[in-house]
Amino acid sequence: MASVPLPSPSQAGLLVLSLPLLQPGCLRYRLPRLPVPPGLSSVRKGGLLPLPLLAPPRAAEGKDGRSMTKEEVVEEEEEEVEVTKEGDEDAQERGGGSGGSKEGAARVEGRFSADYVSLGIREPVYEVIEVRSNGRMSTKKISRRQLLKSSGLRLRDTRSVDPSLWLMNSMPSLLVREQAILVNLGSLRAIAMYERVLIFNYNSPGGKAFLGLLLPRLNPRNINGGPAMPFQLEVVEAALLSRILRLERRLMKIEPRVATLLEVLPNRLTADVLEQLRLSKQALVELGSRAGDLKQMLIDLLDDPHEIRRICIMGRNCTLDRLSDNMECSVPLEKQIAEEEEEEIEMLLENYLQRCESCHGQAERLLNSAREMEDSIAVNLSSRRLEVSRVELLLQVGTFCVAVGALIAGIFGMNLKSYLEMNAWAFWATTGGIVVGAIAGFFLMYSYLKARKILDPQATTAEAWDVHHVS
Repeated sequence: MASVPLPSPSQAGLLVLSLPLLQPGCLRYRLPRLPVPPGLSSVRKGGLLPLPLLAPPRAAEGKDGRSMTKEEVVEEEEEEVEVTKEGDEDAQERGGGSGGSKEGAARVEGRFSADYVSLGIREPVYEVIEVRSNGRMSTKKISRRQLLKSSGLRLRDTRSVDPSLWLMNSMPSLLVREQAILVNLGSLRAIAMYERVLIFNYNSPGGKAFLGLLLPRLNPRNINGGPAMPFQLEVVEAALLSRILRLERRLMKIEPRVATLLEVLPNRLTADVLEQLRLSKQALVELGSRAGDLKQMLIDLLDDPHEIRRICIMGRNCTLDRLSDNMECSVPLEKQIAEEEEEEIEMLLENYLQRCESCHGQAERLLNSAREMEDSIAVNLSSRRLEVSRVELLLQVGTFCVAVGALIAGIFGMNLKSYLEMNAWAFWATTGGIVVGAIAGFFLMYSYLKARKILDPQATTAEAWDVHHVS
């Protein structure tokens, strides 16, 4: 390879390659015919060919003019798609959405659906019951995207009501958002909005009890001419009432059974009775835990007036001041109504808090009685075991005294002459001595053990109590 001086600066960007290196199979494009200067004609004849220098690839530039990597380009494209989607949604909410905006939204949704398919992820679809404020009920299937779009919630808000996360979200909660209230009370999970409520797991016991209480409240015939509460408050009250009624019914079912067991025990210690006591205690522990969690949720809600005021302004042209937490409404009448509803909500929560505390307290009392009965049974069994040990000790003492007499009899039973066998009275004297010695030894041992309070019945009961508490 050789370089040739160029006659003009216009040819300063030429690359000279050797002709043998340029095979026809190596180049996939045809070189353009460029005018060759006179000074390069000899070079062309000598086997050298000029090639234009290729410009190096330029990095992608962002909005601020700096170079961007491939990952940053992808992120910028995703942000543009989100901005386009938000603009289309705003245009549709204002009612002036044109056909172009609808097509843009459709393209965005199609792109996100294609992303789900390309990633192999199925978008979750929930089967819910929708209850309107007029009492109409319908079953529908709604995707997660549609749910977030219609309720104004965020993705993290739906974790408390997602049926697939019931193991992680077992604690009762009542989350208040700008356009919805998320209710999670055990098997009842619902999203209450201004004029409708979506119920998940409607076939569960909690869902059925909630529907049984909510639908009669929405019937105009049951209002009796009084002022109707806002729909979201009706939903919250029906949810709390259904939950507390279920707890009270379970308590009423367990209480007679526990009272019967407390009367029978500890005189009747059988396997069936002890198994019933264990099951009753387990049910009381579960009931007390659920009632305690619900009570704590109501206490936290009452201690936070901001959440109560957010419930009051839902569906109204009102806002909350972030600094003073005061309600500001465009219509003074709406502010007055919202303040009255705030008092009603506090009284409502106080009422259900008292019922929940009563249920929790009764469950705790029954549980304490069951635990005390278990302690009494354990002390009784320990006392019986110590009685058995006492009898065994007495038998061992008697066996020891008889063994001493058998030793003396064995000594005289040897085939050795002691000259006592020649006398007739020796047999009776030896037998009497063995019997008297065994009895005397037994009473001596018994007096020693009783003096050490080893065989004292009162000491035995006290020792059984101490052993139970230590264990």
